[in-house]
Amino acid sequence: MQSGGDFDPEGLKSKLSELENQTQEPGFWNDKNNADAVFSQMNAIKDIVVPFEKLLSDIEETYDLIALYEEEDDNNPEYAAEVDARILQLEKDYKPLKLKTLLNGKYDKGDVFLTIHAGAGGTEACDWTGMLMRMYLRWCEKHKFKTEILDMLEDEGGYKSVTIQVSGPYAFGYLKGEAGVHRLVRISPFDSNARRHTSFSAVYASPVVEDNIDIDIKPEDIRIDTYRAGGAGGQHVNKTDSAVRITHYPTGIVVQCQNERSQQMNKEFCFKMLRSRLYDYYSAKLAEEHAAEAIEKKNNEWGSQIRSYVFQPYTMVKDVRTGEQTGNIQAVMDGELDNFIEAFLRWNQEK
Repeated sequence: MQSGGDFDPEGLKSKLSELENQTQEPGFWNDKNNADAVFSQMNAIKDIVVPFEKLLSDIEETYDLIALYEEEDDNNPEYAAEVDARILQLEKDYKPLKLKTLLNGKYDKGDVFLTIHAGAGGTEACDWTGMLMRMYLRWCEKHKFKTEILDMLEDEGGYKSVTIQVSGPYAFGYLKGEAGVHRLVRISPFDSNARRHTSFSAVYASPVVEDNIDIDIKPEDIRIDTYRAGGAGGQHVNKTDSAVRITHYPTGIVVQCQNERSQQMNKEFCFKMLRSRLYDYYSAKLAEEHAAEAIEKKNNEWGSQIRSYVFQPYTMVKDVRTGEQTGNIQAVMDGELDNFIEAFLRWNQEK
C-alpha cells in the first residue's frame, strides 16, 4: 500500500477511493481473481483508516478538553492527570495503528504455521527449541492470539521439532520475521563442568492459506502415512493410528499432525499445512528466478543466525539484520518481542 515507512493516512484514503471506483467500472466482476484482490486491498486499508479516523476524533476531543481546563484552572492537578492519561492512551492507540501500515503483504492479515527445529547442538539444541516455543507462546498470550500445537517431537532435554498454528489478526505479518536461525550462548545446564555452549534452532513461518489457493497437489505426488501418536492424550491416542504424516515427493516437504483425536482431522490439518508450505516453497522459487538478489537459504548452524541470545558472559539479545538489541534477555524469553518485530518490519520495508 505504501512504498516507504512514513504513515500516510490521506494517501490510504485516496487509494481506498481509487479502489472503490474500480468496483464501479464495467466488467469489473468478470474477472473474479481481480475482484477478490481489489476487495482484499480495500479491507486491508479500511482496517487502518477506520481506527485512524477514530484516533483523530479522540485527538480533537483531547484538544477541546485541554482548552476547557485552561479556561477553568490549568494548575489543577486532577485536570493535568486526566490530560496526561488521555495523551498516553492516544500514544498507545497510535503505535499498533502505525505498525499495521507495514503489514501489507498478501497474507499478512492471516494466521501462521510456526515450526521450530532443533539444529546443531544436540541435547542443548532440543532444550533451546523448547525455550523458543515457550517464548512464542508467551508472546501470543500477551497479544491474545489463539495457539494450537499441531505436532511435537520430543527428545532428551527438550524437543526436536514443534509446529504451532497461531491464529489472530495479522499473525503471519507479525511473526514472518521470526523465520531463520536463532543462536543461544549460555552455560550449559547439561554440562557437569559448567562450560559455555552454543546451540541453534531454526524457526520456519508460513501463512495459513485457504483451500482455494491455486496449488495443485496430485495424488501420485504424495504419500500418506498413519501411525500411533505418542505422548499425552489418553487411551485413544495410544491405541489407534490417529497421527498422520504426508510426504510430498517433488519438493521433499514433510508435514505431520498428531494433535487431533481423529485421523481425519489430523489429515485435514496436514493438507492445510502442506498447501501452506507449498505456497511458500513455490513463492520462494519464483522470487529466486525474478529477484536481482535472492535471499540465501541458511543452514541451522554457525554463521547462519538472524538473532543471537547470549546468557553468559553477559546478557544480550541482538538481531543481526536490524541491529535491534536489549540486555533484558529474561523479558525477551517471557515473550517481549515487539521491539524486534517492529524493527524487522521497518527494516524489511526499507530494504
